[in-house]
Amino acid sequence: MEKENAVILGAGDFPKHPIPLRLLREAERVVCCDGAAKTYIEKEGCLPWRIVGDGDSLTPELRERYHDIVRSYSEQENNDQTKATLYLKEHGICDIVYLGATGRREDHTIGNVSLLMEYMKMGLRVKMFTDDGVFIPVKGYFSDRMLPECLAGAKTISIFSFGAKGLKGEGLMYPLYDFTSWWQGTLNRVTGTSFSITGEGNFLLFFPYCSEAK
Repeated sequence: MEKENAVILGAGDFPKHPIPLRLLREAERVVCCDGAAKTYIEKEGCLPWRIVGDGDSLTPELRERYHDIVRSYSEQENNDQTKATLYLKEHGICDIVYLGATGRREDHTIGNVSLLMEYMKMGLRVKMFTDDGVFIPVKGYFSDRMLPECLAGAKTISIFSFGAKGLKGEGLMYPLYDFTSWWQGTLNRVTGTSFSITGEGNFLLFFPYCSEAK
């Protein structure tokens, strides 16, 4: 299992699948968006490295008890996930895994997932693990050699274009083209032992876990 520099835990569904749970428990630093802090402390029995957000989801008791690790930002231009991301970037941490970013509210889920593209543009190396699979933002090129260890041998892939042109795939069942709608690149399959995707611009990949992934 790859060891990431930091995990940001959101206030969505707390991880249940073994892969995101292991990433959470093996992370060198865990940063909780403020709404996730109470759940993390209760479920894992340990403190996060930092609690970051606008503070609206922290009770006065929790804010006082953990004041030394709380970092509150009142501005509303960014959500708590982005505030935590910017905090890590300011501290020189560029490899970030996002957990608990999906579930509960679909609008938050779509917003959190799409923000991966912005974080990539900031020069960060990011991935979002859910209980179903992994989102990975890409610029220009991706191959199976770039997959996280836990996804070695992935057979299913969905591709979401963010304005990418000239999309081409090798080792995929369905040919790629310049998608104009998000659904057009979903539910493709890897047909061989390796695959690659190229295109001019940015695209987002989703890989579901295989049934034996742990």
